Parts: sequence; C-alpha cells; structure tokens
Amino acid sequence: MSRARRGLETKRGVVSVNLPNTLTLSRIFVVPLLVAVLLTPFSEDWLGVPRHILAASLFLAAAFTDYLDGHIARRRQQVSRLGQLLDPIADKLLISAALISLVENRLAPAWAVVIIIGRELAVSGLRSIAAADGLVIAASKVGKFKMGAQVLAITMLILSSVRGAPPVANFGQAFPAIQVWSVPELRDAVRHLFGGGATTATDWQVLLYTLGRATLWVVVLSACLSMYQYFRAFYESAVARSALEREAALASQTQTAAHGAVEATTGADGRMPVG
Repeated sequence: MSRARRGLETKRGVVSVNLPNTLTLSRIFVVPLLVAVLLTPFSEDWLGVPRHILAASLFLAAAFTDYLDGHIARRRQQVSRLGQLLDPIADKLLISAALISLVENRLAPAWAVVIIIGRELAVSGLRSIAAADGLVIAASKVGKFKMGAQVLAITMLILSSVRGAPPVANFGQAFPAIQVWSVPELRDAVRHLFGGGATTATDWQVLLYTLGRATLWVVVLSACLSMYQYFRAFYESAVARSALEREAALASQTQTAAHGAVEATTGADGRMPVG
C-alpha cells in the first residue's frame, strides 16, 4: 500500500485522505476549470458545448459534493480534522470564484458579491476566534438557507448567460425588482410566456436572469441576517462563559477564605485553643 493511501504521517497520528476528503479536494480542483469555462470561449471552441451549460453542470456537481462528502463522512464515521479544515475552504473558493466570474461577465452586481464574500470572511474570522477561545458556534438555519439560495441564484445566472453576457441590454438598471417592466426583453418574454407568441430560448434565459437576480437579493438579505446571528451567538456565548468564570473565581475565593478562617480558629496544629 502506498504512502498516499496509508495517510500522511504526523506527530499526532495519521491524517487519512479518505473518500470524503477526496470529494472535498475535487471541489477545490474544479474551481480553476469553472473560472476558465465561465470567462473564456474554451467550452465552445474546444468542446463544442455552450459555456453556460458546461459551467452550470460543473458548478452543480461541485456543489453536490459539499452535501455528499459530509454525508459519507458521518455515515462511515470518517470525520477528520483534514476534512473539517478543507470543507469550508472549498465552499468559499467555489462560491467566491463563481460570483466573481459572474461580476466579470456582467451577470451579477459587484455590490451584492462584495456583501456576500465579505460576510463569508467575517464569519470565518469569527469562528476562528471562537475556536481559539474554546467556543463552538453552530451553523444557523438561516445560514443553511443562504447556502441553498446561493447555489440556486448562481446556477440560474450562469444558465441565463448568452456566450458569457447578460441576455438584456440595460444590465443593472432595473433588476432585480425595481422597474422591471422597463426591460424590453423581459416584457417580451412575459408576453410570449402567457400566450402572446412562441417562447424562445432567449425568453427563458431572460426569465432565468430575472429570477436569478431576484434570488441574489434573497441571498444578500439572508447573508446579513445570518452574520448578525453568528455575531450575536458569539457575544452571548462569551458573556455566559465570562459569567461562569466569575462565579468559579468567586466560589474559589469563598472556599479559600473559609479554609483560612478554619485554620485561624483551630490553630496551626489543628487543635482548638483552650482559654
């Protein structure tokens, strides 16, 4: 058996490169390929596949490994420190690379991406500080919802692209929910959808783009809310721990004072003084 299959020897034992960790590593290795497909005509020129189809397939497959590696690790009892370290790194690399590529392709607004990535960095830093202090901050339901909405929004925006560009002319001026009726392509798509003509592939891309931009707003709001919940949980945990430490210190001082009083009463040899 090779050294790679046996694991990496360390001073503390063996760090296994098992199936869950391999899936996590594959998610990291997909990131540069996803960026290349999103930002270059590589897919059309070399493979003859539209870039939005290949990019969405790569992104969804990588996102699915996020669920799969954790499920397999828990089921096979293969949870490891390496996996706990790599999993959040892989998630953030995948989401950040996809969002930044969408900004480059004018499919997502930069301000929303800055908020989403900034939230990820802030929460990661907070968790590092909490771990150093021995505090564990569990993932919130809003945070899990945000992750699902994030994957949905990115997938719809990728599928809506036309050779890496948005399917509407006035990008960013009326999306996702402010004066959407001023977008000619969206008005045509809605009219075709409800019987005013044949619904084309471009119409579906416009509708996906609209839904993707709207979902991105949901992601931004849930990101801000979940960040507030994480910081609140950290503050409450820190306050509770400080209160316990004060109570322990007070109990120790009381016990020490009581012990000193007993010694003063009984004398150094432990006998009661006789008057």
